[in-house]
Amino acid sequence: MVTEHEINLLASYMFDTHGEKAIDYADTAVSELEEIGEKLRAEAWRSLRCVVEDMVAGRRSRDGNILH
Repeated sequence: MVTEHEINLLASYMFDTHGEKAIDYADTAVSELEEIGEKLRAEAWRSLRCVVEDMVAGRRSRDGNILH
């Protein structure tokens, strides 16, 4: 099981490396994993996507803190 801290670290890395494009990469991973029946792994990518989306929108810092 992936922890919340690990999701934040991965999301931060993806955002730093790919910017907004990281959302598209996460969407692709979710689609491909669901297609092959990997529901648990797809859900982890879905969670990662939400965190990246928050970072892109400025709602979350790279260390995982919620910004107001």
